[in-house]
Amino acid sequence: MKVPVPEVIPAADRLGRVHFVGIGGAGLSGIARIMLARGIEVSGSDAAGSPTLHALAAAGARVAVGHEAAHLGDADTVVVSVAVRDDNPEVAEARRRGLLVLPRSAAVASVLVGRRALAVAGTHGKTTTTSLLTVALQSAGADPSYMVGGDLAQAGTNAAEGGSDLFVVEADESDGAFLVYRPYAAIVTNVEADHLDQWGSEEAYRQGFTEFVGRLDADGFLVVCADDPGAAALVEVARARGLGVFAVGESPAADVRAVDLAFVGETSSFTVVDGGAELGRVTLRIPGRHYVLDALAALTVGLRLGLNFDALRRGLEAFTGTRRRMERKGEAAGVRVYDSYAHHPAEIAGDLQAARAVAGDGRVVVVFQPHLVSRTRLFGREMGVALGAADEVLVLDVYLAREEPDPEVTGALVAGAVPLPDERVAYVEDRARVPAEVRARVRPGDLVLTLGAGDVTELGPRILEALAGGDG
Repeated sequence: MKVPVPEVIPAADRLGRVHFVGIGGAGLSGIARIMLARGIEVSGSDAAGSPTLHALAAAGARVAVGHEAAHLGDADTVVVSVAVRDDNPEVAEARRRGLLVLPRSAAVASVLVGRRALAVAGTHGKTTTTSLLTVALQSAGADPSYMVGGDLAQAGTNAAEGGSDLFVVEADESDGAFLVYRPYAAIVTNVEADHLDQWGSEEAYRQGFTEFVGRLDADGFLVVCADDPGAAALVEVARARGLGVFAVGESPAADVRAVDLAFVGETSSFTVVDGGAELGRVTLRIPGRHYVLDALAALTVGLRLGLNFDALRRGLEAFTGTRRRMERKGEAAGVRVYDSYAHHPAEIAGDLQAARAVAGDGRVVVVFQPHLVSRTRLFGREMGVALGAADEVLVLDVYLAREEPDPEVTGALVAGAVPLPDERVAYVEDRARVPAEVRARVRPGDLVLTLGAGDVTELGPRILEALAGGDG
């Protein structure tokens, strides 16, 4: 459901009692947690029960499974997830009563009022970079509030209220939400065409990032990845506004550089050079060049806030990951199983590079689920080409999410573009067959990686069961 953003967004403490329609989702649950921590009365509903609902109830929220008008109770404000249907009875009742109805973006903006927001934007890497920035600042004693698109492994939650005026927030561009915020500072990890079903064209999508930079505080700053052309193009945009701007990356043109990169098993290490001065070496407990760039951007924000390098480094080195970002699910029969959220060709390529480093002498076997008909229509062939970096590939059908199926756009489009021999690629329409298919293909030492933004994540435990001798 698309809900308009009001011209004036009240601060969270002026919203009264807040009811969330779709409270169990990654976006709304984080906002609810922040509001609960601030003593705001919160209620909410979701289509199905989940551990997230139980956790919110334990934190003081009144939660319900299913959607009924009566669930609103005496709410003053209603926050609505984009996944909610247009005929939702709770939203209809809120409108009948004349309550304030907010989209997720406006609710995020309400909790940012009065805080120095550090926003992390970009086509890829937002969740990991937001997480890395959070733990680095915590390690340096900055005690920020944070709201991330996935659960931090250390904290087991996607949001928490801190004790300082800093607020680290993942700034989502998929539906234009990041154009509602007014950050003090921001990171842009990269800019590459995506979500064109919402933006209409690549030009409009890129223009959105230009507008985002235009919303930064005049006294703030921007950090961009110099290695990505789309992000690097924002340097001049920021300078034209008089903002401080810092480019990071391996490029000699970067202000803060990562040099001497090394990838060993599940670790990534690099030396940080800031303006020609070598600061020291960082060893991450996550594999892949893209994670090095994410960590470098997070480190640069901390340094520009005046925080100590060694303290920031300790936070980065203690980071154990975010759920669904190269997350280790387990090992059975000598085969390791990982899960990751990658659904765009560039993300697939990055995670396969990381998987190759972790696999060592073993092979990489990928189970990929394309996400959205519109994205698969545009990028399906590029997805297939990127998957060619694996040794064996199983492709599921498209995860539809908010869209209707198209018989011309299926997982077969992706599978047909994988540049591997036919016997090493399969289009598997029936998800129930996947565990057995994987078991038939792998051998000890291999690494299995489930990839995609849909429910492919549920297959990891079933694959492990099949490998251990169960029926999957």
